[in-house]
Order: sequence, then C-alpha cells, then structure tokens
Amino acid sequence: MSRQAPTLEDVAREAGVSRATVSRVVNGVRNVDPVIQEMVRQAIERTGYAPNRAARSLVTRRAETVALVVSGAGDTSDAGQDAFAARVFADPFFGRVVGGVVGFLRPRSMHPVLMFAESPAAREEVLTYLRQGRADGALVVSTHADDPLPALLADAGLPAVLFARPSRPVPLSYVDLAHWHGGRLAAEHLLARGHRRPATVCGPLDVSASQERLAGFRDTLARHGHPYVPVAEGGFTLDSGVAAMSDLLARHPDVDAVFAANDLMAQGVCQLLRERGQRVPEDVAVVGFDDSSVAITCRPQLTTVRQPVEEMAARMARLLDEHIHGLRTDATSVVFDPELVVRESA
Repeated sequence: MSRQAPTLEDVAREAGVSRATVSRVVNGVRNVDPVIQEMVRQAIERTGYAPNRAARSLVTRRAETVALVVSGAGDTSDAGQDAFAARVFADPFFGRVVGGVVGFLRPRSMHPVLMFAESPAAREEVLTYLRQGRADGALVVSTHADDPLPALLADAGLPAVLFARPSRPVPLSYVDLAHWHGGRLAAEHLLARGHRRPATVCGPLDVSASQERLAGFRDTLARHGHPYVPVAEGGFTLDSGVAAMSDLLARHPDVDAVFAANDLMAQGVCQLLRERGQRVPEDVAVVGFDDSSVAITCRPQLTTVRQPVEEMAARMARLLDEHIHGLRTDATSVVFDPELVVRESA
C-alpha cells in the first residue's frame, strides 16, 4: 500500500505552527516573519511536502512562470526565424542571461518559459500568452534597435522588464551597463600600455550599446590626442570579427591595438591576426568586451571589459517579481558599472 503524500497539516505539526501559517508561506504571502518562514521551509523539506501548483495558482491567480523573451526585428521567413534562434543559442551572452534569471527564479519556485519574438506574429503570440495569464510577466532581451515589443508591452499594461535601455523611451523598468565607461576603460588600458595606433571593431551601429562603447573609446582617445580612430563594424559574431579585422588591416596595416565590442569578435580578431602572422599582444594588442567564457578559451586569453551579465539578469528578474507582486508600481532603471579584467591579450 503506497504511503499517503504529506499534507499541509503534516507540515504544520512538524513546524509547530498553524495550517494557515503554512499556507501563507507556501502561497508566497509577504508579511510572514522570516524566522517562521524558515521553520516552515525546513518542515517542508523534512516531510517531503510538495505544494499543488495548480491549486496554488487558483488561490494566488499567478501562473508562477515568466516569459523570457528574446526579441528582434529581423527576417520573418521560416529560414530567417531559424537563423535568429541559432544565433541566440550560439552566443554565450544569452546563456549567462538564462543563468542569472534561473538563479533568481528557482528558489522562489518560479520558472522561465523561453519565447522568441522576431516577427509580428511571434510578438502577438507573446502578448496573447501574457494577456491569458499563462505567464505572470516578461523579461525581454532585445537584439534590434527598432524592436517594437517594449512599446507593445507598455501600451498593453503588461508587467515587463528589459535587459538594456530601449532605444525609444517607454515606461518599463530596465537594467543596463554603463557602456560608454566600458569603452573608456579599454582606451585607457591601451594608452597606458603605450599603444599609439589603436583601432576598433564595433558592434552593429543600430544597437545603442554598440554606439556607446564606440563613443567611450573614441572620446577617451580624443582627449589623449588621437583625433581619428579606424573603425570596422561587426555583428557580435566570431566570423564578423574575422571579416572586420581583415578590413582594418587592409586599410590600416600599421594598427597596433584593437578594441572589439564583444569577446566573440575579439576571438575573431585574434584568429585573423594569427593567420596573417601577427602576434597577440606583441604585434597587436586585443581587448574584448563582456568577460564571457570565450575570454578564457581564446588563445591568448582575452583582456576584456567585464559586463556582469548574471547579476544584471538576476536584478532584472527581481524587478519583475516586485512589479508582479505590487511592491513596485513605477518603472525604474538599474545601471551597472563595467570592470577591466586584464589577461594575456593586452
């Protein structure tokens, strides 16, 4: 005969509190004393009690899931949509976002649902999903400056938080990095190392983060007597870093330092330099951006500007949780500071 599943009453007896108190803890009611909350959690672990999620959602009127939306404004064909998803999964940046989001949600018994919104139909699907209450809110990572999804979410009054400041102002909370200062850190480091012919592989210039990183790099060099900085535009991919560096060398063969606007492009820069017989950092120093796993696997290991993606994603999830539970009603912004991580490439 199978053992009966533990109940709320079993947990209450184990914790030495009332059934109502256990119910409040399980349902996420906020005004329970932290000591009692911990007693109940320990009792839940000891008894093996598993809350009925369906029943709890009827009480709380929450789905206990959030939509993690990767949004853009690209090719709407089937092939284009497949390519969009492939690019997302190939970029270590997205994996770090997922890690930060899950790290915050999991202890709270909440779970992300991954959704892509790279076409009008896909964006409408996200809006419908949220309107139907199948997710409590959305965490949005936009990949294109013209992405209309943030404005659509704001107009619909749906809870949402953005990763990165939107190019067009909307009344939604967001987390971001001080990208201009990241470009400044790269320039100051290369100048301090004695490099006099710096260039840069910037990210897509329709992305505000790319514009700001480029501006920080150029402005800082200008203040130190470098009025012109050669620029080649990349697409945040390894191959685009290879192509951009090839273009730079064709136009400026005497370049002695390169700032690449992300680590994947910096890896591509290093690859192209090796193919051309140039040593890193002896002949050309290379600085990346992000401090992703690529910075460690690259040879040589990358000096890079660290973007604390996991912490930023966790804060994004926390802000959404506060909006969902009514603890925050107005939009806010949280801007993180970059940090230079010195390794072998510069």
